[in-house]
Amino acid sequence: MKKINLAISGCMGRMGQQLIASAKKNKLFKIVSLTENKKISKKISGIRPQLNSSNAFKKANIIIDFTIPKSTLEILKIAAKQKKRVVIGTTGFTKKEENLIKKFSRSIPILKAGNMSLGVNLLMYLTEIASKSLGNGFLSKIYEVHHKYKKDYPSGTALMLGKGIATGKKRNFYNMIGKKYLNKKSFPYGKKINFNSIRKGKIIGEHEVTFSSGKEIVTLNHESFDRALYSEGALAAAKWLISKKPGLYSMRNLLNFK
Repeated sequence: MKKINLAISGCMGRMGQQLIASAKKNKLFKIVSLTENKKISKKISGIRPQLNSSNAFKKANIIIDFTIPKSTLEILKIAAKQKKRVVIGTTGFTKKEENLIKKFSRSIPILKAGNMSLGVNLLMYLTEIASKSLGNGFLSKIYEVHHKYKKDYPSGTALMLGKGIATGKKRNFYNMIGKKYLNKKSFPYGKKINFNSIRKGKIIGEHEVTFSSGKEIVTLNHESFDRALYSEGALAAAKWLISKKPGLYSMRNLLNFK
């Protein structure tokens, strides 16, 4: 099978570095471009990183993006003109930015996921089922832990799980967002979904969804031990997306969850 020419944006970040390592081990991919939002003088894996530009992505079949929302939208503008496929692992988008991504997906295939892990996407699916089954008699809240360098909160994964709760209840997620706590030892349930984000140490990722009726509690959780599961998931997404038509996809489509 012909190799897929891959561009990795955010190549100096934690996920960018992990993606480079995973892609070099994967015989299906050839890294043809690395980009960053600032000039990098040294070569990485024999490639000199570039700023996001038409020239940087011209040889790529697909772009994997783990950066910041501003950079992602910049990349999508270029990708839409060049008809490049894009896998987005960036998190922290506003509702307006989410709508812009949907607009770009009308012209190019985009797979966007707040988390590329099989286990986390299964957790989201189970969250939807639990939310639907338990009904309005149960309140819910979401707890997540990440390393101290992670800037956005709640995490993209926590927001994914929140959307799972809303989908299960057939409610608008943005209308269900409650309070967003940072580094609290404990936090309350509410009529809306409350979030508590812990930032400490080198923790890769822990997520927990809790439902309570006041008489019983149901807990769903997931813990990550190796960052490679995210990069390998992103490469699986890229392989899957390469044959798709324009549209906005998720890991749920890849995994064929109903």
